[in-house]
Amino acid sequence: MTLKTFFEKFDQLADAPNAVPKMRELILQLAVQGKLVPQDPNDEPAANLISQIAEEKRRLVAAKIIREKDEATPITEDELPFEAPFGWEWARLSSITRRIHYGYTASAKADLNDVRLLRITDIQNNFVDWPSVPGCEIAQEDVAQYQLERGDILVARTGGTVGKTYLVHDVPVVAVFASYLIRIQGGSSLFDRYLKLFLESPTYWVQLEEGARGAAQPNVNGQTLGRMVVSVPPLAEQRRIVAKVDELMALCDRLEAQQQEQETRHAALARASLARFADAPTPANLPFLFHPSYAIPPADLRKSILTLAVQGKLVHRVTCDGIGSDILKDAKVTEAPPDDVPKLPEHWTWARLGSIATRMDSGWSPACSSEPADIDEWGVLKTTAVQTLQYQEVQNKALPPSLSPRPEHEVLDGDILFTRAGPMNRVGILCVARPTRKKLMISDKIIRIHLVAGIDPDFAALAMNAGHSSTLIEGLKSGMAASQVNISQPKLRSVPIPVPPLAEQRRIVAKVEQLMTLVNALETQLAASRAIAANLLSALVAELTGTPNDGKVAVPSASTTGRRGRPRKS
Repeated sequence: MTLKTFFEKFDQLADAPNAVPKMRELILQLAVQGKLVPQDPNDEPAANLISQIAEEKRRLVAAKIIREKDEATPITEDELPFEAPFGWEWARLSSITRRIHYGYTASAKADLNDVRLLRITDIQNNFVDWPSVPGCEIAQEDVAQYQLERGDILVARTGGTVGKTYLVHDVPVVAVFASYLIRIQGGSSLFDRYLKLFLESPTYWVQLEEGARGAAQPNVNGQTLGRMVVSVPPLAEQRRIVAKVDELMALCDRLEAQQQEQETRHAALARASLARFADAPTPANLPFLFHPSYAIPPADLRKSILTLAVQGKLVHRVTCDGIGSDILKDAKVTEAPPDDVPKLPEHWTWARLGSIATRMDSGWSPACSSEPADIDEWGVLKTTAVQTLQYQEVQNKALPPSLSPRPEHEVLDGDILFTRAGPMNRVGILCVARPTRKKLMISDKIIRIHLVAGIDPDFAALAMNAGHSSTLIEGLKSGMAASQVNISQPKLRSVPIPVPPLAEQRRIVAKVEQLMTLVNALETQLAASRAIAANLLSALVAELTGTPNDGKVAVPSASTTGRRGRPRKS
């Protein structure tokens, strides 16, 4: 397989997660392996370049421009990540650079501009807005040691951008670099853009991670950088490699733009499809929801289905079902429906949860074992047993034998369970306990709700999970911190719930279950498609780079002749 063929197959790979970023990584890896452009036997060998750099460093040391460093340790066989082509050399970064050193320690001052202090935060997407870089106080004799020059490469030492690099293209102001950056100054016989390219490749990142392993926080230091092994091509080939990388990265830019344009079109089609179904939620319009060209995210589909369900737009009215207000009359609910609520179908009505609840109570939270209860043991439900419209009875803790159970808190089939306290994202979750085993009790962080006859608990759970009711419940959360919020029973009782006729409630629940089954199948299909694309992408990358299909750089099993590359095998 060639790289050209790989790009031609991109449509088959586009569904793979992060397809274009992985293609960029592939280009960089092929570049530093010598597989991106052909070798030219007339090129001056890289060994000559390394000798020239060593001579240059000796002159600079003699002139006291740089300090003499200890001789780099020889490169061992086990350190070579791959076999380099003939004419290339393996060298430690410290051997092919004039200097690797830390920046200047000073406070940034916005009111100074004679000497700018370049910081990590000033470098964004390989760009520096020099007029916005603050200045610093620095003695004139120190400026020369830290002053930035064209061709310098800066490496972030720590933080979220650790290891990221920036090639100084031009410096329109006098500037030094801050102490959280490391400067690499390459030898004059090394093309700075090739070195920058290497410091973006997977080979670089693998070595960086290995060098930082065991540290308390992600970081990189000058010693780690200096010990890195770098594949060094002849200078002429370095320039050809950089030109080819520029060409292929531009192609990646175009592919990325095409993907974004396609995603924008799909998003517009998805919105149109959802709007069409919302206006006319009929079986004839269902195919628009699940058409693969629209690529509607399953989460959006689920949300839309629930919203349409509680707005009365999912099933047709059957006149003989009656009207929702009859349920309230039969249950002797005298409270008037709330006024400040959205409009419903004319045969539906609104009722506050407190007026249609026959029981709302919380449970008991004794100190329990961390293990779930056996089938014949009593246990207490954790709040994680309550998921959005899903009940997970296995999420419970066994009651210690020393404590007597409290049967009045036992969960019964059909109970509505509502999480009232806990972290922000876990409060206001509800489901129906169906089915449930015996001898499980609710905790005091769960509210159990029983409703009047004529209101299906599954429909009530749907109604509280979507639309106006769900929005109000979200707004009822209160607490001193996001890690511990609460919704009180009086607040919960005030939430209005839509009430259609009972037969219609059941048809809505059945239709939601039917559609959710389709969404689940669609989600499985999408996941399988992405997995196939990801596997194909990994296989093709492995074929091109000659690495195992695990995303890592391989160490060749064959021995190599020291640091020097060998003729590439056909």
